[in-house]
Amino acid sequence: MTAPLDLAPLVDVPNGVIGRMYGQPIFDLPKDLYIPPDALEVILDAFEGPLDLLLYLIRKANINVLDIPMVPLTAQYLEYVEAMRHHNLALAADYLLMAATLLEIKSRMLLPRPSRPEEAEELDPRAELVRRLLEYEQTKLAAARLDALPRVERDFEWVGVFVAEKVVERLPEVSLHDLQLAWMKIARQSRLKQHHTIQREELSVREHMTLILRKLRGDAFVVFESLFDPALGVASLVVSFLATLELVKERLVIITQNEAFAPIYVKRADGAAGND
Repeated sequence: MTAPLDLAPLVDVPNGVIGRMYGQPIFDLPKDLYIPPDALEVILDAFEGPLDLLLYLIRKANINVLDIPMVPLTAQYLEYVEAMRHHNLALAADYLLMAATLLEIKSRMLLPRPSRPEEAEELDPRAELVRRLLEYEQTKLAAARLDALPRVERDFEWVGVFVAEKVVERLPEVSLHDLQLAWMKIARQSRLKQHHTIQREELSVREHMTLILRKLRGDAFVVFESLFDPALGVASLVVSFLATLELVKERLVIITQNEAFAPIYVKRADGAAGND
């Protein structure tokens, strides 16, 4: 391929210079200068098929698709097909097939029609073509609406944003079953330290409630097991456990734990200071 020539008017150049190529002066035109015939090729409108071309011609001429004048439409279609054949020898066969279809419809409409009974409905040769055009137009409009919708990686990009949220720690609630398991653990320890001395004891639940409240002075949490003294025996442990349940019932103490199966803590409730 020959390099492009700059034939613009030259300023301050020696006589005899007709142009410059890559900054170098040219005194004579090259002998092998060749311009191919298709250098000034006119590009026709691109169509997606014969139905697209027909629909373009109909809309361009502002023709009612339900009443197509076949003579001018066929003539315009053949002109386009001939121009496309002249510039592109590898023309798709469906364009030629549509041309044959248009000529057939045109011939059938020009031929005289035999007389028929009035009740017989006359079939329009253009009916099948109109149906195909309407279906194609609806499909094309639907495709255009879909293409107009925002599309990922064409109109926008997905962006992920990490939002750090502060999770409020929620302590698990202490159920009666949890208290029962904790008390059974204390009872097992008591059986290991029990004595064989048999004596009658009169134990008061209210008295043990006062003793427990005295151990819970201040706002500090106390381990649940520390409220019981296994050396006093099973009877004292049972009464102390009942006293603890009574304090919880009267909302004089608060029982909690940090997580499931963790140690249980006991704290005096607000406003329970005057119950000593």
